[in-house]
Amino acid sequence: MEETIAGTQAAQIPQQRGESLLETAVRYAEERHWDVFPGAWLEAVDGVQRCACGDASCPAPGAHPTRPDWATQATGSATVARRMWQKQPTASILLPTGRTFDALSVPESAGFLALARMERMELSLGPVTLTPDRRMQFFVLPGGSVKVPDLVRKLGWSLASLDLMPLGEGSYVAAPPTRFGSRGAVQWACRPTPANRWLPDAEELISPLAYACGRDR
Repeated sequence: MEETIAGTQAAQIPQQRGESLLETAVRYAEERHWDVFPGAWLEAVDGVQRCACGDASCPAPGAHPTRPDWATQATGSATVARRMWQKQPTASILLPTGRTFDALSVPESAGFLALARMERMELSLGPVTLTPDRRMQFFVLPGGSVKVPDLVRKLGWSLASLDLMPLGEGSYVAAPPTRFGSRGAVQWACRPTPANRWLPDAEELISPLAYACGRDR
């Protein structure tokens, strides 16, 4: 199984340092063939980091799309990505789901419980992000999100009873090292490596994730 970080070690997840948002966005497109698009960014207002959208109560400051047609912006071209971030070097890095991957989003506490369970089960994982709003996103094969309600039902749960959100077409995730205002940066709980280029199917991960979310209620 890919190297993961135990729940008690969450604060020790290494951050990406010395690499600009532009370089990272280009690398995601070039090396992982992920579509990327630039989102909002942070601006200092009276010494406080505020979202460029201008909403003082923005729920995801600096980490959301800036236009309704954001899906048309997304590109898998490293050249186009470089050009977009050159226009706004501090823009967040957002990855549309439903294309090269879907994602299963769970609370951080359930995510770490699931990771420990997956390790015992010797499951192969794809990349997993950890966000400052205490969510974890498990990357799975595209198309996996539509299977989730039925898979959860077969396990004896209803999706409405679990804090488990499948993210497919029309959704997105924020990628490291995107920052959520003063709350901190998105990090990898399980880093992208050559070993996890091939993603698991949602069906492979749903049992430990549903179990962990059920325990976490």
